[in-house]
Amino acid sequence: MTAPSPPQLTLRAVLTGFVLGALLAPCNIYSGLKIGWSFNMSIAAALLSYGFWAGLHRLGLARPWGMLENNINQTTASSAASIISAGLVAPIPALTLLTGRELAFPLLALWVFTVSFTGIVMAIGLRRQMLVEEQLPFPNGVAAAETLREIYGRGREAMTRIAWLLGAGLAAGGLKAVDAFWHRLPALTFPWGVDLAAAWGLAAQGVTQLSLRNLGFVLEPSLMMIGFGAIVGARVGLSMFAGALLAWGWLGPWVVAQGWISPGPADPTASWFAPLLDWLLWPGVTLMLVASLTSFGFSLFRLARRWVAQGRGPQRDAPEAEDPRLSIPWSWFWGGLAIALVISIWAQHAIFAIPIGLGLLAVLLTFVLAIVAARVSGETGIPPIGALGKITQVTFGVLAPANTTVNLMAANVTGGAAGQCSDLLHDLKTGQLIGARLRLQSIAQVFGILSGALAGSAAYLVLIPDPQAMLLTAEWPAPAVATWKAVAEVLAAGLSTLPEGTVAAMAVAALAGIALAVAEALVPAERRHWVPSAPALGFAFVIPASISLALCLGALLGVLARALAPDWQRRFLIVAAAGLVAGESLVGVLDALMQMLGGAGRAL
Repeated sequence: MTAPSPPQLTLRAVLTGFVLGALLAPCNIYSGLKIGWSFNMSIAAALLSYGFWAGLHRLGLARPWGMLENNINQTTASSAASIISAGLVAPIPALTLLTGRELAFPLLALWVFTVSFTGIVMAIGLRRQMLVEEQLPFPNGVAAAETLREIYGRGREAMTRIAWLLGAGLAAGGLKAVDAFWHRLPALTFPWGVDLAAAWGLAAQGVTQLSLRNLGFVLEPSLMMIGFGAIVGARVGLSMFAGALLAWGWLGPWVVAQGWISPGPADPTASWFAPLLDWLLWPGVTLMLVASLTSFGFSLFRLARRWVAQGRGPQRDAPEAEDPRLSIPWSWFWGGLAIALVISIWAQHAIFAIPIGLGLLAVLLTFVLAIVAARVSGETGIPPIGALGKITQVTFGVLAPANTTVNLMAANVTGGAAGQCSDLLHDLKTGQLIGARLRLQSIAQVFGILSGALAGSAAYLVLIPDPQAMLLTAEWPAPAVATWKAVAEVLAAGLSTLPEGTVAAMAVAALAGIALAVAEALVPAERRHWVPSAPALGFAFVIPASISLALCLGALLGVLARALAPDWQRRFLIVAAAGLVAGESLVGVLDALMQMLGGAGRAL
């Protein structure tokens, strides 16, 4: 008699993931609007749930928390946290900035759920090809599977990692709470004085003084930025520092000296971010866009070359037949596709008046781009959401000229669902490696995006009650919003409306983006870390210099940790960094909520 299989899709597993997802999704919304990045929450969710249920089990208050149950939990939570792909930090706010259109909570939650559900359906349809036929690695999924095995193979190690996760979260959250609710912590300014106005000859523009603080060269009291810097590493961190020096330390003052833009306030403590961003945005976005598309092209070329080589070389043995208990029936895909078509086309037409034909095309294009996104993400671990979003914006810009709403929101469906699909395939890879029933994971993903749609939409509305006044500022740079908005503006009005001098700067940025992307593709892997990251350089043009400085500091601290304590760095750095990100962002959301409700306002 065979032993009963361990429980998987249990009520407590889904509820645990649902609650954790509702907590972690706002973290990604917060960080996405701050710096345009998000964090994969699978490992954090697995560790937190293990600590909670293992503690209750020791007290005799709960049955053991098994690995397959935990897998359902982390799938639900990570699906919720990845709701950021559905547009909450890019096309949706960009639409508000360009048209003034804001969605109420019910419509916003419905929209992001619809986009994400389409992504789940695409992931189900591509699962066998990507995970079984081609056996792509999907690195984030492998990392989550290894973490789950470590948790249940080395329980003491897991509890130590949980302690670092929670400790870092409490430290970052505590610092943010002091800053928000008790006493506003000052930014660290540099001790030396520099007469930048004289150095740049700004007197002709009426500027008698210009400080490093005006240009953003300060260190804000933010452990979240330090954590992200440790995660992204030295190459990205140093590239962002170089980009900040180039953009805010040189180009910004130079553009003011040319009289192409107006200077900021005549106050050495005021930020000049907004006026300088009006010009720096364009070369920065161009550099990111061209470099991403060039790298994307190299990825497609490598994939095509591999397919050709496989076709000409010895035929690989056909994969063994799957255990039907571990597969997902094709009927689920076809049924889900029918539902996705209906609700997606209806939502596009009912909410944004997108013609039914274009709405149908958006869903059909999703499948094509999902194949590309899944392949690239499966091999590199990085979904090319930025590049895909711009491709779809250009596509719908051609099909519906000068229609900003169609440009943004139809592209939101296509790019967002394709990105969500690639994220969710990492979860299915985890399940495949640990022997989970993948059809149960797909059910958990639906609950996850429901949690993320509700919590993420609420967090966005709480954090940004007035997008027109709050976004693209030093406090909320929202770089992804700036990028989508810029592309939509160019497609609608052309280059003639851009600020003086930006077209030439965009041409130089495009050439630099191509050159750096080509260098990255051709340089041997062991020397690639010497090639500056073009997306990071461009990114530094559209966020305050203070963020680039903090990210660079975090990256250097990560390098120092690897040099001085390599074992600690390997075991605990990522979970500690995740704690810094989650702790500060959760308190940041709480701060915004209390301000909205008229509670304890920002500290003086």
